[in-house]
Amino acid sequence: MKLIGKQTWKYEHPIYINSVGTAVGPKEAEGPLGFQFDITHKDLHCGEENWELAERRLMEQSVTSCLEKVNLNYTDIDLFLAGDLLNQNVTSNYVARHTNIPFLCMFGACSTSMETLAVGSALVEAGFAKRIIASTSSHNATAERQFRYPTEYGGQKPNTATFTVTGAGTALVSREEGPVQITSATIGRVNDLGVSNPFDMGSAMAPAAADTIKAHFEDLGTSPSDYDLIVTGDLSGIGSPIVRQLLLEEGYDLETKHNDCGLMIYSKDQQTFAGGSGCACSAVVTYGHIMKQLILGHLKRVLVVATGALLSPTMIQQKESIPTIAHAVVLERSNIEKG
Repeated sequence: MKLIGKQTWKYEHPIYINSVGTAVGPKEAEGPLGFQFDITHKDLHCGEENWELAERRLMEQSVTSCLEKVNLNYTDIDLFLAGDLLNQNVTSNYVARHTNIPFLCMFGACSTSMETLAVGSALVEAGFAKRIIASTSSHNATAERQFRYPTEYGGQKPNTATFTVTGAGTALVSREEGPVQITSATIGRVNDLGVSNPFDMGSAMAPAAADTIKAHFEDLGTSPSDYDLIVTGDLSGIGSPIVRQLLLEEGYDLETKHNDCGLMIYSKDQQTFAGGSGCACSAVVTYGHIMKQLILGHLKRVLVVATGALLSPTMIQQKESIPTIAHAVVLERSNIEKG
């Protein structure tokens, strides 16, 4: 692996995604991508007694689905990288307890999907693991209870608010030939432009997405025309036009290339305010939809930029502004699929 510029890792050996698994809640299943997810649930409890157990089940199901597709078991995996939104990453920790796979817990808020994928790919290329699984999850009710106020309160929200995706996504990464190759990753820097409103995540995270995308282009000498799709994680309807404008001011026109996972996962009539967010947002759209588009040849090269708001309930109560970050990974249809 080479460091290109200051922020981009270029993998020198072929690193592949061999399999993916997704599990989602009811609103995600009813959305325009619902038929592309592996496991869907009819209610937010997902057959469990409480919401936290429901989120845990979602992650476990995404891991199981991913491994079953390639006839592997937990014992075949060398390393498990995962993170979520709950305090102390409890969803990931308890799932790791269940799998008994050597575990590295990671936190990048909603950027965790690409953070785990980038780091996992680096560890595989360096020879520290032969097979890793990268996973993340979120749940609408658990996130609302922790970061804003319990859903039962029925508090009103502004149109700038996003709707936390209920779901989990997992990817299996190795040097064994697979349908999609991971070719590079750009590690983001923490940005903070002073936004302190937890009901406006799009405005808070857009500068971080723009900063990482710009660094990616500069480090690799690429431009929007080199990608079939540049997809951000969960900027939704508020942050998406902001990131396009910020990059246009830097000389990069994303207008025909850009989409956002938070806009793709729900339809306009689903009453999700500005669109989707949460760790699972970029994870289930990437592993459930974009992977299929790459395998089918409808897409050949995609830049996935997962964005995260690094806030905590305590810091919001103390009127702190919200630091944000974005991590980017390039996914390409592999040569074996082209053949």
